[in-house]
Amino acid sequence: MSAFGRRSGLGGGTGGRPAFGVARPMQGGSAPRPADPLPIGGEQFPPINVPLPGAGAAPPPPESAPERDTGGNSLANSDALQRLAERQAASGDAGNSRVEGFEASIHRIKEQVLPRLLERVDPEAAATLTKDELAEEFRPIIGEVLAELKLTLNRREQFALEKVLVDELLGLGPLEELLADPAISDIMVNGPEQTYIERKGKLELANISFRDEEHLFQIAQRICNSVGRRVDQTTPLADARLKDGSRVNVIVPPLSLRGTAISIRKFSAKPITLDMMAQGGSMSTKMATMLKIAGASRFNIVISGGTGSGKTTMLNAISKMIDPGERVLTIEDAAELRLQQPHWLPLETRPPNLEGQGEISIRDLVKNALRMRPDRIILGEIRGSECFDMLSAMNTGHDGSMCTLHSNSPREALARMENMVMMSDIKVPKEAISRQIADSVDLIIQVKRLRDGSRRVTNITEVIGMEGPVIVTQELFKFEYLDESADGKIIGEYRSMGLRPYTLDKAKQYGFDQAMLEACL
Repeated sequence: MSAFGRRSGLGGGTGGRPAFGVARPMQGGSAPRPADPLPIGGEQFPPINVPLPGAGAAPPPPESAPERDTGGNSLANSDALQRLAERQAASGDAGNSRVEGFEASIHRIKEQVLPRLLERVDPEAAATLTKDELAEEFRPIIGEVLAELKLTLNRREQFALEKVLVDELLGLGPLEELLADPAISDIMVNGPEQTYIERKGKLELANISFRDEEHLFQIAQRICNSVGRRVDQTTPLADARLKDGSRVNVIVPPLSLRGTAISIRKFSAKPITLDMMAQGGSMSTKMATMLKIAGASRFNIVISGGTGSGKTTMLNAISKMIDPGERVLTIEDAAELRLQQPHWLPLETRPPNLEGQGEISIRDLVKNALRMRPDRIILGEIRGSECFDMLSAMNTGHDGSMCTLHSNSPREALARMENMVMMSDIKVPKEAISRQIADSVDLIIQVKRLRDGSRRVTNITEVIGMEGPVIVTQELFKFEYLDESADGKIIGEYRSMGLRPYTLDKAKQYGFDQAMLEACL
């Protein structure tokens, strides 16, 4: 196909190409082809790529002329419509994650061996052993059970069966192999037969399944019970965490109509730094320098972004710039922050008991933290009235405090903070709330997960102050979308706005004013 969407094989062949702007009559496959076709279209419209007399090459086609298909539509439009049609025709039956092949045979054998194994093992004694010790104890017993069932396994199958049985008794069953994979960042269980994972920012179907709903519910209870939480039909929602710090959310029937749903946000064993983010393309080197200075100079920082955009990871990375001599308190619903400072005390909320009493909210912990002589208070996420207490802490001697919230842009983050304070029982005029936000917050970092799965810092914005009833901001850095590569990767550019930072005086107190100025200009 030529540059203008016309097939070169229709009448042109290899001997000559069709002219731009002139329709060539259709010819059948058996029609004889002229040996030396003459140019069509006269002198005004010479054929493409045929040089003019006295010229070195044919003039380039006009840039404004889009490629057209035979129906008159632009080729880009046709491609987009084709992709929409393919998506509409995609089957919705590809959501079953039943295991096949070797894994399926091991799981079938496990179903036969497990009941007989439990008859020979004391569950309380087994619970006191580690996984390796339990595997050693199980090995001869598994051999006896296999002999009774007249099953013969090779060495690979025996090791796989031992692992599956130990995971079933001491671990989280089929979830163990997903938790052990460092490339997986999220695990989403949608009932016993469907599990999705996120790998490199893209969702894909996992090749695991659970026996039935009861099996999945038992694993959900095991996760919640390990951190003193409960989940059942009376309390069908629960937030928990795993031993490695991974965050877990569980929702069970009757709220979940497809069975127990478990969402696990895995905790990275290797802490991510700002330099690693810059090398990975999540921000530019100048942006990383700016954020390092902001963390070391005790700026009050709000990290804004959507679900899974990397807010907690960014908070962990900036926290590495905190002085080791400072006392840091972190407050979260489910503790997932992992600070590297020696003087760090994590606090966690407590849900109400069966009688609806004994609840300790984030706001209660923020109030109590003010009496614990903190240098910085870090909130995992603010969702409601605790926003007012956080602003009070930022504005009353706890410089360097940080928090995260869900928002789509820095301007929306400010509006959402105002709304959260107004939703509480605190009767404060809107103008006073806006002024307190402007006085407390120094920097807003907007992070975003793009459609290609990459996570980028899209905005770094300063909060300057008030101008009438409006909070005035100044954008220091911005990520601008440019194009998309053939393999679907977003191509963009990190740009400095070239503005003098308003917070330069605060950085000057710590000796970082010149470095900050060079990074921003």
